Amino acid sequence: MDAVTLYVRDIDGMTDFYSRVIGLQIMQRTAVDGRDGVVTLGRGTVPLVVLREARDLPERRRGEAGLFHTAILFADHAGVAGALARVATHAPQLYTGAGDHLVSEAFYLDDPEGNGIELYVDRPREQWEWTQGHVRMDTLYIDPNAFLTEHLTDAALEKPEESAATLGHVHLQVGDIPAAHRFYVDTLGFESTATLGHSALFVSAGGYHHHMAMNTWQSMGAGPRPVQLGLGEVSILVPTRDEIGALADRLTHGTVEHADDGEVLRFSDPWNNRIAVAVG
Repeated sequence: MDAVTLYVRDIDGMTDFYSRVIGLQIMQRTAVDGRDGVVTLGRGTVPLVVLREARDLPERRRGEAGLFHTAILFADHAGVAGALARVATHAPQLYTGAGDHLVSEAFYLDDPEGNGIELYVDRPREQWEWTQGHVRMDTLYIDPNAFLTEHLTDAALEKPEESAATLGHVHLQVGDIPAAHRFYVDTLGFESTATLGHSALFVSAGGYHHHMAMNTWQSMGAGPRPVQLGLGEVSILVPTRDEIGALADRLTHGTVEHADDGEVLRFSDPWNNRIAVAVG
């Protein structure tokens, strides 16, 4: 998974939030009309979030498809604890909960414009339990204060850039799980790794617990979403150009764009969630 693009109303405030509270570094700024129009934030050389100012777009309405959360995967517990401590210090009102998912330990919050965020660390793969191609996951209680007591370090607070992080997965809200399976598994080629009846689907590549997820918990029956604040684009990286060509053949719609650094295939899922696939 590559960086998620968000359309935002207040790019200055959102840049401050993702840098000061989440602890991401500003990797690139692009000026539009003399002010920041696009800001890329990440860790080290890894981009995680791209903020694109779009002040005139409408706000997302409850019940529509779109982003559920962007999940930032930290390399160690200290990295998660550092981010969690900054949330507790600077934006405690945005914290929404936590969960031990057996494969990972995760903490949840919203950014100032209502986009969901997950901060998590994986358990070792040898501890994941698989049965007939599906991984066992759950949501068990985590005491965030006990987690901080055990894992928070001065370095994680003072030098967050030293804790490596990647974009672990992207979780979407959609209108129908069977349709999501047809698109993300049958067409895109992900493997189904877990399901919750007709309410949620988890998919991955390469034996990960999930790179993407879709749910209908607040969006059952939702149709295609308009262009609006919130999710702009989900970016996926594949090993070679052959995957892009094969995927383009399977899609009934999509545009292959030729960029300076290679080809990018852009298309929408059935709910108009925009996706870009490029060679990583």
